[in-house]
Amino acid sequence: MSSTVKSERVQTVVIGGGQAGLSVGYHLAERGISFVILESNPRIGDSWRTRWDSLRLFTPARFDAIPGLPFPAPADEFPTKDQMADYLESYAKHFDLPVRTGVTVTNVARNGDRYTVRAGSRSYDADHVVVAMSDFQKPRIPAFASELDSSIMQLHSREYLRPSQLRAGATLLVGAGNSGAEIALESARSGHTTWMSGRDTGSVPFRLGGLAGRLLLTRFVLRFVFHRVLTTGTPFGRKARPSIVSKGSPLIRVKGRDLAAASVERVPRCVGAREGKPLLDDGRVLDVANVVWCTGFHPGFSWIELPVFGEHGEPVHDRGVVASEPGLYFVGLHFLYAMSSTMIHGVGRDAEHIANVVAGRVRAHTKAQPRQQALTAAVTT
Repeated sequence: MSSTVKSERVQTVVIGGGQAGLSVGYHLAERGISFVILESNPRIGDSWRTRWDSLRLFTPARFDAIPGLPFPAPADEFPTKDQMADYLESYAKHFDLPVRTGVTVTNVARNGDRYTVRAGSRSYDADHVVVAMSDFQKPRIPAFASELDSSIMQLHSREYLRPSQLRAGATLLVGAGNSGAEIALESARSGHTTWMSGRDTGSVPFRLGGLAGRLLLTRFVLRFVFHRVLTTGTPFGRKARPSIVSKGSPLIRVKGRDLAAASVERVPRCVGAREGKPLLDDGRVLDVANVVWCTGFHPGFSWIELPVFGEHGEPVHDRGVVASEPGLYFVGLHFLYAMSSTMIHGVGRDAEHIANVVAGRVRAHTKAQPRQQALTAAVTT
């Protein structure tokens, strides 16, 4: 027996109820645009709650607010992931945003001059669709992972929560970015012999909580470099963007000396498996009980059935506006407009830009309707 799909007419559908989607919702509401926000998780903020237990934001609370509501913590404090989750939930309630939780979008397609957004047994007929999600949706795990012995515990960083998940024995972190470094440090401090495999991306030359860190981070790096200099609107930003997107950023909280002090050993890239064990680029084979894949994510937008993606699966856009599909927009992508686009303090600017475009198109369409109706009447009389 086939289930009946219930269709609903909506002016704008925002897909994703995280910081990007809520920011878009705030700005759409300010402009009087009708919209609904669809969030797949049971609660707003769950995308933060499900991350590893010890995670703290890299930005102090003064930079962790989205438009219209300050973050409820001391300005220089680095909030926990649960504090961020609770803030987002309270934000939606504070502004009474129309968020529908537990709704997973499975398909977006063109339907005449509108879009059809499918979510299980529900369908939304929309003029505008804003995909307010990061392009870190689907865990990226190398194919040779299946060749490792079944006795080895394998986790992607998205699945890792705490050291108690790890089996007794050595741990290999594959991926030497911020997630890899933080989990490696936690693994080593909990008593596991720990290796970290991957390219050394360097680290910022200050401690986040120190005076130099606070001054450099807030006044120079976040406000100026990440938000004003490293943008697609500057020659320097356009030149730097490909490298930033492909190679990742330096370590922010963990330093190389922290890893060395905890006896985390850096090793070359993990390139395959030999006799069920991880094989390194230098030919070494590591005898481990655990492998944590900190190898990033695929964009994960295969459910968008529109020809808007480049060769690497990323949407082709200009500041989130898709020229080839008027009415389709993205917010929350890595370096969408600036280095700060995936950071809490940067997403609001991108959301405001998209809301302005949507509002402008809605106004233009509203003005054009009476004119079109008059022309149609003149033709039929």
